[in-house]
Amino acid sequence: MVSGLLGVSLLFITVFTADGFLYARVQHCRFYSSELQDIEYIDSYYYNKLEFIRFNSSAGTFAGFTDLGIKNAHRWNRNRSILDAEMGDVQRFCRNNVKVWFSSVLSSPVRPTVRLHSAPAPSANQPSMLVCSAYSFYPQQITLSWFRDGQKVTTGITSTDQLADGDWYYQAHSNLEYMPRAGEKISCVVEHASLREPLVADWDPAMPGSEKGLIAIGACGLILGLVVPLCGILYYRWQLRGWDLVSTD
Repeated sequence: MVSGLLGVSLLFITVFTADGFLYARVQHCRFYSSELQDIEYIDSYYYNKLEFIRFNSSAGTFAGFTDLGIKNAHRWNRNRSILDAEMGDVQRFCRNNVKVWFSSVLSSPVRPTVRLHSAPAPSANQPSMLVCSAYSFYPQQITLSWFRDGQKVTTGITSTDQLADGDWYYQAHSNLEYMPRAGEKISCVVEHASLREPLVADWDPAMPGSEKGLIAIGACGLILGLVVPLCGILYYRWQLRGWDLVSTD
């Protein structure tokens, strides 16, 4: 079952224009389950980009947002045939199309992006923290495991639940407390439906990537700082040679 936080909209748009005026009707479906439960059908009417009346299948009635919309909502809500026709569109527009969308799109897994980084220890006598993060994956189920020198770690681990990003994707994080030891190998192993085999991210204790980047930038700055004055000195001496030649003549 897809999480209740997951929603999909199927859009059906009808537009009419006349003499510069725009009338549009937008019908869309929202569903929150692969079993097609809790489907919500919304039928909105617009005039010049302003929504003036809307039908919502959850309420089973129309709601008006302008004077004209309020008047029509009051009139349409008393007409059983109009309400029945709108509720019939839940099956015609939503359920029939959602099955196609789920089978062709929503059932395809998306590979996670994995990042392994360190977090500073609160104090010198407390263990450091490694953080393994998996981003932008689908479906929701995922497993993050820690291995130290080939042995699975079962203590000193705290993990979050899979967090919905609100755009179909999820993220998850696992933290490992550790005291650095020379020569050891620590890995985060990710298992997910999108992976043919577990994804292994090895921790490089030599230096975090951000620090490497800062050192590279600093080195470039130092080289540039040496090259510019040297070019200035050479140019100055070349100018002096030119003046000496002129004065000799």
